Amino acid sequence: MNVTHPRPRTARTAALAAALAAVLLAGTACSSKADGGSTDDAADGVKSGPGVTDKTIRLGALTDLTGPYATLGKSIVQAQQMWADETNAAGGICGRQVEIVVKDHGYDVQKAVTAYADIAPDVVALPQVIGSPVVAALLDDIERDYLLTFPQAWAASLLGRDSVQVLGTTYDLDMIAAVDFLTRTKKIAKGDTIGHVYFEGDYGANALEGSEWAAEQAGMKVAGQKIKATDTDLTAQVSALNKAGVKAILISAGPAQTASLAGVAAARGLKVPIVSSAPGYAPQLLKTPAAAALEAMVHVVSAAPAVSSDLPGVKKMVASYKKAYPGEPVDSGVLSGYNAAQLTGADLKKACEGGSLARQDVVKAHRSQKNADTGLGTPQNFTLVTAPASRSTYVLKPDAKAVGGLVGVEEAHEAPGVAAYLAARG
Repeated sequence: MNVTHPRPRTARTAALAAALAAVLLAGTACSSKADGGSTDDAADGVKSGPGVTDKTIRLGALTDLTGPYATLGKSIVQAQQMWADETNAAGGICGRQVEIVVKDHGYDVQKAVTAYADIAPDVVALPQVIGSPVVAALLDDIERDYLLTFPQAWAASLLGRDSVQVLGTTYDLDMIAAVDFLTRTKKIAKGDTIGHVYFEGDYGANALEGSEWAAEQAGMKVAGQKIKATDTDLTAQVSALNKAGVKAILISAGPAQTASLAGVAAARGLKVPIVSSAPGYAPQLLKTPAAAALEAMVHVVSAAPAVSSDLPGVKKMVASYKKAYPGEPVDSGVLSGYNAAQLTGADLKKACEGGSLARQDVVKAHRSQKNADTGLGTPQNFTLVTAPASRSTYVLKPDAKAVGGLVGVEEAHEAPGVAAYLAARG
């Protein structure tokens, strides 16, 4: 039995999740070995394996449609389905139609582990897995199964596995870029204290590594405030940072936490610059009471450009998404998801040209690409398994008038110190 994930169009993530669940419950009848080691020749002579038949290529997505990153998850799911629709309309890949099977884990690691066990036997790659804790829990299984995976997570701890590709920069490099930006623009100076609010787990810990390293190099201190994903009122953290006399605040959390931080800080008179990691911002925040504070105080560091960018590839993607999903917000998740899907497609095409869509050969095709460029940002090098695919970070700023609620402030560039930091880290 083949089950194709239908294009989600409802604005309610809960309804979307329910619809996906209903479709996916029907998809458990046909499975094959998940170890990636069993391959057969298809009628066209191309070797196949799990997730591949003579007519279809099945991809999987482990996403968050009901948790703290539900907005991001919905955008990624829809962008990747749009890519699949476009790809199929153009004849598919290797003479096969692409299907995407989606599972919602709600940012719950145990649910994600169960969902992986359900989905892994029947897909050839995972162009989407949301959450550093989720990916961390699945690393050994993904590597065992030779299942090419693009996390929507950027912790450096996810590097070093052939089958797992972190796209762009890692959280630590972006925070080094954030400290550099604040220093160059004279928002902070030697001797200052920088606040850093961060999620517990790999995401926050990796971001803190970068901020602490950069602060030490610049002769500054970091006052850290660790929080949980369920902490959405940051009044206590703002009070602590105010007492510490911080001159700027970094945040590596979710959109709800960024909104609370900016809103509470502004209300308490702590009007200092705030720089957020990319997952900590969503354009929907500009429709909340914190909007004015966000526009006045916040910048975002990201491996990807704003969706309001003039890059031809980005403009084309935005136009297509608006047509496919009229009325839906075009945010960073759209760009991130579409980019990962395009890269997955390129890997599958390259593997097909080599005569095999077996999982190991898809991973091999991916790792052979040294200058992958989808036109949606900076080129990436996938040949260095233990290194970030890119070292270049964009600096963006909230703008309610812009598509996606962000505009570019600085083009992608490698911050001074990144090379030394990576060399020291080994």
